[in-house]
Amino acid sequence: MIMPMLGLKGSSDQQQIDDRLQYHPDIYEFYTSVADFTDAGYQRLDEAVQYVQSKGITKIVIHHPMVYKKWHLEVVAPEKSFPELYRFIEESTEKLIALAQKRNVQILVHGGYAGKEVQEMVSLYPNVEAARQAVYRRLDRFARAGGNQIMFENSIAPVFAYGHPEQEDEILSHNYRLAFDTSHCFIEMHGDNQALQASLRHLRDHIVHYHLVDSMGETHDSLQLGKGKIDWAPVLKLLNPQATSIYEINLQDQWNCREQVASHQYLTNVAKHLN
Repeated sequence: MIMPMLGLKGSSDQQQIDDRLQYHPDIYEFYTSVADFTDAGYQRLDEAVQYVQSKGITKIVIHHPMVYKKWHLEVVAPEKSFPELYRFIEESTEKLIALAQKRNVQILVHGGYAGKEVQEMVSLYPNVEAARQAVYRRLDRFARAGGNQIMFENSIAPVFAYGHPEQEDEILSHNYRLAFDTSHCFIEMHGDNQALQASLRHLRDHIVHYHLVDSMGETHDSLQLGKGKIDWAPVLKLLNPQATSIYEINLQDQWNCREQVASHQYLTNVAKHLN
């Protein structure tokens, strides 16, 4: 059993970065948006990465944008039906891979998101299995391009979810580097702690990064640790000690990461009682 690392998340905004850095985190994860992929935005993101590195933080993850115009960045979106979205996903991933290789950092891409939008996109395929295979083909391409600097995160969607052993076996067969969001799996499993633990155990050796997030197990609520129904003591024992982690918690104020820090204090306390 190891003590949890302090992983914090923020944008490339200087005020947000400085708020996080006052806590001397082990890991910094950048939240990005479409604005980071203009020429000026991309330059600012690159400079922000270098600034965080200059403060001695070597473990940096850049999270692919979540939204483009009115859509989530669903890799399942067929090119024919969503040409603009498809192209943005391609170009933004390419740019992030280039930045990751230049600055020796990690990038995170979602295998999917959730909700009606992804269901509508999946319905454009003959069946769910065909949609899932389309996602794997695209992720396979990204994995070849990104190598050891790209990882894929689980969703609450039928195309890339953890918690289902057969689907996990198929994901493992692709040898992806995985990011594991605890709340997404917990919600996908309808609040079943045993199923969450089974998934953490099954995927452990392929997980390189965790989003440690609590949840009531019903909807995407991104709760502070200890405020939801996840049983953290067994989760802590099942984490891959080689992986990084951050607290991806909804903040009341984006310029104050107190809920992330409180989550770390909570988990550190859980760890002390286990040791």
